[in-house]
Amino acid sequence: MPKASTPAQPSATPAPEKKAARQKPDAPKPKRTTPSPADERYQQSQERFRTVFENAPLGQKIITPDLVIRQANPAVVQMLGCASVKDLVGRKIMEFSHPDHRADWQDLQRRLWEHKLPAFTLETCMIRQDGSSFWCQVHSVLFPDEDGELGYTILEDISDRKNLEEKLKRVYDAQETILQLATHDLKGPIAHIELLTDLLQREVDSRAGQAPPPPEMVHYLGLIRSSCAHAHALLEDVLYVGDLDENGLQKRPTDLSAYLTTQLDLHRLAAQEKGIALALDLPPEPVQVSLHPEKFGRVLDNLLHNALKFTPTGGTVTVGVNEHEGKLRLTVQDTGIGIPGKLHNNLFDKFNPTRRAGLNGEVTTGLGLFIAKQIVELHGGAIWLESREKEGTTFFIELT
Repeated sequence: MPKASTPAQPSATPAPEKKAARQKPDAPKPKRTTPSPADERYQQSQERFRTVFENAPLGQKIITPDLVIRQANPAVVQMLGCASVKDLVGRKIMEFSHPDHRADWQDLQRRLWEHKLPAFTLETCMIRQDGSSFWCQVHSVLFPDEDGELGYTILEDISDRKNLEEKLKRVYDAQETILQLATHDLKGPIAHIELLTDLLQREVDSRAGQAPPPPEMVHYLGLIRSSCAHAHALLEDVLYVGDLDENGLQKRPTDLSAYLTTQLDLHRLAAQEKGIALALDLPPEPVQVSLHPEKFGRVLDNLLHNALKFTPTGGTVTVGVNEHEGKLRLTVQDTGIGIPGKLHNNLFDKFNPTRRAGLNGEVTTGLGLFIAKQIVELHGGAIWLESREKEGTTFFIELT
């Protein structure tokens, strides 16, 4: 029996090697960048600006050089009576300007973008969407932007203030009119009293050699004459104050040395009667100054009257001129009784409550120094004083 043959074992031929897979390189992953500190600060500043801009109680907007609204906050929307910011952005601010005040915005445009002023302020009248108008104060600041220079503009409704100003002006005008009429009307009766006083005085003088009049009559006539002079001076000062409020002044070149010489001559007789020396201290060279001779003469009159009133017999009043730091300085100096320091702050007030009678009982209206200050300031100058009790007083006037 044949042996069963064992099955042949398959030859162990090596399996073909698997080729290594060729992997594709990974695509670059996007880098995760961390904002720089500078970027973070910029974003924070933008957020702060946005918060302030949107929540500001005053109207705020940004305009372009051609006055187009680029950005506006809710306060502007409400102020102009619009429904939303979309109703404003892209429109010219001139569309909301009162027809009589469009030149105000043209002036702002010219000042900021043509004249390159860093900021400009104006008051103008605006129109709401419903056609009603209101007064507005505008502050605009020029600032650089990537598209050029823009205007950051703040709007404030000032209608209540303007209405109050108008009411006060009407009241003031009415008071001024009444005061002016009363002042003019009072001048006539006072002039009649003065005339009658003169007639009585002549009657007294005509009785020379006869029985002398009662001393009381002479005393009363003197009081009447003094009271009329005081009333007349007060009326003139009141009228002068009204004239200063209404009218400006036109200055002209003036030789100050010759001008002061003439002005002092008007006071020399009064100084001689009181036994007071009146001196003039002028520079050797002629001095030219631009002033209104008549009105500035009122300044000198008031200062010299005061100096003579409060300087005792034997004293001196000196008017001087010098230059100080490029400005002309005029002084009126006396050797009088001086002014207490507690009175200095109110000396230039209208109807000064601290006014004093002169050494010989001279009365004052309380308007003299107030008028002097107004005239000096109309000339673009300044006036002040230095004084100590029993050491005299010096008034300084500085003119440019």
